[in-house]
Amino acid sequence: MEKVSFEDIYTLGKIVAENDLYRHFHYPEMLVRYDSNFIEFKKLPTLPEFKPVEKYLREYHQKNGQKHVKFYFPANQKPTTELNAYLTDEGYEIGFIELFAILPKDFPALTNNPDIQIQAVTEKNVELYLALQYKHDLEYGSEFAKQKKDLIKRQFKEPYILQVLAYYKGNPAGYVDIIISSETAEIDNLAVEEEFRNKGIASRLQKFVMETFPEKTVILIADGEDTPREMYKKQNYQYCGFKYEAQKVYQD
Repeated sequence: MEKVSFEDIYTLGKIVAENDLYRHFHYPEMLVRYDSNFIEFKKLPTLPEFKPVEKYLREYHQKNGQKHVKFYFPANQKPTTELNAYLTDEGYEIGFIELFAILPKDFPALTNNPDIQIQAVTEKNVELYLALQYKHDLEYGSEFAKQKKDLIKRQFKEPYILQVLAYYKGNPAGYVDIIISSETAEIDNLAVEEEFRNKGIASRLQKFVMETFPEKTVILIADGEDTPREMYKKQNYQYCGFKYEAQKVYQD
């Protein structure tokens, strides 16, 4: 398998500033999407290096009416004890993400389940796909859900993104987005409706990715403290590294 890194992961957003210390990503089309509006450090900052960058991002976001700041730290490096203590004291949520990769041939065989149907999203079923995502996205507020709907419509037209819908006994039950590059197919935005969980739908969606892109390395990001990562390990995905993140949402 080709060696993959976090550089292979797709980022929705444009780099609006860059220097030796960091890259600043911004996505004006969806200001409430934290993973499109953040600063990614190229090297681990000391606390004196971090504070001016924090101030810069806070002020930049305030001008745009954004109430959050988010930072990613370099792959496979933990923030220093001093920096970690500062972030904790300042009320940041600190977590980490993990990168996994698999060759499609290594994905486990699945027994066929006629109750589960997987289809690429087309003009015919895009409204069902939008409605299911909207329902899930309301958890983050109606404004987020509304903006996400517009984002999905934009992505529907992109040749490098394949949107996929799962049905269980004819009901829309889950979805995944596949971000296609020359070497990789990235699994993104994988979700299954609560009432249809534990029926093998997530595995079937992944199998669709493997069968559609048998020549590519399939990659994905998992929350380091979430349960799906255990599923990925059982499915033969290889662990490729971690990345720490810190975000804070301001009430004012």
